Amino acid sequence: MNAPNESLKGLDLRAEIDRLRKERNAVILAHYYQKPEIQDLADFVGDSLDLSRKAAATDADVIAFCGVRFMAETAKVLSPEKIVVLPDMDAGCSLEDSCPPEQFAAFREQHPDHIALTYINCSVEVKALSDIIVTSSSAEKILAQIPESQPIIFGPDKHLGGYLARKTGRDMLLWPGVCIVHEAFSETELLKLKAQHPDAPVAAHPECPSYIIDHADYVGSTSGILQYAKDMEGDTLIVATEPHIIHQMDKAVPEKNFIGAPGADGNCNCNICPYMALNTMEKLYLALRDLEPRIEIEEELRLKAKQSLDKMLEMASATVGQGDLGPVPDNDMGPVMKGD
Repeated sequence: MNAPNESLKGLDLRAEIDRLRKERNAVILAHYYQKPEIQDLADFVGDSLDLSRKAAATDADVIAFCGVRFMAETAKVLSPEKIVVLPDMDAGCSLEDSCPPEQFAAFREQHPDHIALTYINCSVEVKALSDIIVTSSSAEKILAQIPESQPIIFGPDKHLGGYLARKTGRDMLLWPGVCIVHEAFSETELLKLKAQHPDAPVAAHPECPSYIIDHADYVGSTSGILQYAKDMEGDTLIVATEPHIIHQMDKAVPEKNFIGAPGADGNCNCNICPYMALNTMEKLYLALRDLEPRIEIEEELRLKAKQSLDKMLEMASATVGQGDLGPVPDNDMGPVMKGD
């Protein structure tokens, strides 16, 4: 892993990154959860799959993905001919960590009649073991195309899976993974914030627990929440997802007020993704300079993972509707898989 060092002192990192971007014929991708300074220099800012697809459509030789490891892997799956670098290879994901491939494979073997509908926040190995990948914006559309008689394993996010189960009435076997960021939101503190801003709606990501979703006026993907912020009629919005998305909201509609949903004590930074925070300007510069750390995927594994991604794209495009998920009325979550 490349790390900042004394030799970088005094460098104009923005200028050096721009120079290397041109020299390397590189495209820089930044997820909405990256620091504002990284968002502002990126060629594309967005959700993980959308970024990978945009990069694949360019003639770039190098993709520098400022996000987390599973996102960079997805970029490599879709662009095998391009060099893909991740500024910090330790930028992982709690959902990915919760679902080790060997445990997922063993669980699938125990339920051979089930298909695996798997959230994109997982390793390339788990993607290769899955039948269909979904995103938070495409999951409901895809689920609607699967016969109700077909048993389903949904992983690794039990909150997204539980939300879908409650909304659609589908009985799914849920892998017990969670996003540590969305798990950190406090219902008590959110209610206090709502009392302070009684006219402000709440927009929440479906990775949030049901006790947060229950108070949301809008539930959807990160890009869906951003669009809701642009379209809403009021002037204040409470945002229950990683707070760096607010940077894009402020840029898009600076006249509105956006408030991040609070953590347990109302004050902590526990709603900031510690994995996303590992990427820095210094590490991005070094990644472009050295073309390391580099994502490498064995071809057979890549092709297996691509099958599940291609199935998602096929099913998502075949469905009418925007795909953003809406609030659901009750808290009953569906069966949760017993696991480690």
